[in-house]
Amino acid sequence: MTDILMPALSPTMEEGTLAKWLVKAGDTVKSGDIIAEIETDKATMEVEAVDEGVVDSILVPEGTEGVKVNAPIARLRDEGEVKSAPPTPAPASSAAPAAPAAPVMTGPEAPAPETPAASPPVTAAPPETAKVAADGKRIAVSPLARRIAQMKGLDLATIKGSGPHGRVIRRDVDGVAAVPAVRDPEQPQAAAPRAPAEFTPLEKLGVPAGSYDLVPLDGIRKTMARRLTDSFRDIPHFPLSMDLVIDDLLAARVKINALLAPRGIKVSVNDLIIKAAAVALKQVPAANASFTPAGIAMHHNADIAVAVAIDGGLITPIVRAAETKGVAAIAVEMKDLAARARERKLKPQEFQGGTFSISNLGMFGIRSFSSIINEPQGAILSVGVGEKRPVVVDDALAIATVMSVTLTCDHRVIDGVIGSQFLQAFKALIEDPIAMIV
Repeated sequence: MTDILMPALSPTMEEGTLAKWLVKAGDTVKSGDIIAEIETDKATMEVEAVDEGVVDSILVPEGTEGVKVNAPIARLRDEGEVKSAPPTPAPASSAAPAAPAAPVMTGPEAPAPETPAASPPVTAAPPETAKVAADGKRIAVSPLARRIAQMKGLDLATIKGSGPHGRVIRRDVDGVAAVPAVRDPEQPQAAAPRAPAEFTPLEKLGVPAGSYDLVPLDGIRKTMARRLTDSFRDIPHFPLSMDLVIDDLLAARVKINALLAPRGIKVSVNDLIIKAAAVALKQVPAANASFTPAGIAMHHNADIAVAVAIDGGLITPIVRAAETKGVAAIAVEMKDLAARARERKLKPQEFQGGTFSISNLGMFGIRSFSSIINEPQGAILSVGVGEKRPVVVDDALAIATVMSVTLTCDHRVIDGVIGSQFLQAFKALIEDPIAMIV
């Protein structure tokens, strides 16, 4: 028998809702079959089987909330294996605890190690992957077997596969002893898990009992609260603000949209800001960086995470390698990402792992603000409203459309000079949009 465990579908996930089963006891499944839908703290995701067998029993009914990562949710048996006695479902609280999530501002947004499990969980993965042995021959291996081999430190080239066409499957690696790990003394040890913050009940702070309604926290709010607290507490951050004249940007947008109208594409000011930020990060690469205990990670591409409001909080879908894309492509991609974000249909790779964040509250009339850093990114740009303001031009008073932006920097990575250089580059691109394409 093999227990199917509640998978960690994202680094932020500690528990989830088993929204729907797509199989039932007695069904035969094979690698790649979709077996369930699970609601995480950020999205509703389909789960694929990574091994074959017969569903012996369903341990957690669909619709169950608060199922801990690594808790058994179903049981799989090999074909021909005798059916087990009816199981007693384990309470969610008895599940192995999930690893602490890496802190982020309001959305996911950063990669973290997968939660270790007593037995690797069934998670979304391709039906089959291949390894290459030292002699150049390809090794067919199921994703689950590959993960178990990695956890045990096994060389797949030394294991004979018993699956179809010699594929290495779970049973081939289960019986092989793990190779003891040797830690490099020069490698930094993983940081100790952060202890949860103490919280004083409102009644002890003088708020009368019964004088308020308590709205339960959903997964998104819990994650936001924890990550915002961790980020604000642990990152030495500081803001840099600048005013930008955007009349030429607005005029360029009108021309761009006139050209794109036959294609049904409409570029927003935010799309132009994404492009300008990406180009500025390539011009000032020191600003496109993340702090790690081993050193400063200098990112190759400008992967721009953009804050999008959804029911219950925020999420930051990512425009990958935005410096390589035109504003029309960025507009189409952002429209799709934002729509699927609001439906909680984003895949983890679409909202995790950005290198820089943008949060725009200009549409709400906010003139200026500073955001909390989306760890492990080195900075986040807060964008305010574009509005008519008096300015001095050639020693004379004039009126221009001005937009205020604030760059919040992780001082361990981006000091005042680097942050200022980025803002100067960004300002030049916004105030002369033609510079984005030359």
